[in-house]
Amino acid sequence: MSSKKVIIGWTFTVLFAAFMLMSSIPNIISAPSAIAGFYHLGYPAYLVPFIGVAKLLGVIAILVPGFPRIKEWAYAGFVINLTGAFYSSVAAGVPASGWIIFIIGYILIAGSYVSYHRNRRNVSFSHA
Repeated sequence: MSSKKVIIGWTFTVLFAAFMLMSSIPNIISAPSAIAGFYHLGYPAYLVPFIGVAKLLGVIAILVPGFPRIKEWAYAGFVINLTGAFYSSVAAGVPASGWIIFIIGYILIAGSYVSYHRNRRNVSFSHA
């Protein structure tokens, strides 16, 4: 496995983890901006810290080596979270210019996930 592919994979993963971590912290502390965003989308305030903690646990899961099944669940959770937030934003009337954050999120998670599987497959083949 080339070190270039590993570096690219970890770059996507670290950027995606930072992306999710930066959104989890305001949620965990129930920052007024996070609560206002949830209200705008029609969600109750009590959901804010729950989503924040879930994101934080997901970030830990994708950054810690090993635990492939937990990583799969974390990636699935992130896609569901991103898709739900995107759909909610569209339904709440957020203009298309506000969708760029979701596009960035999808690109980062796709790059991280594909690289994770490519690197994992290459490690498996090299040990066979």
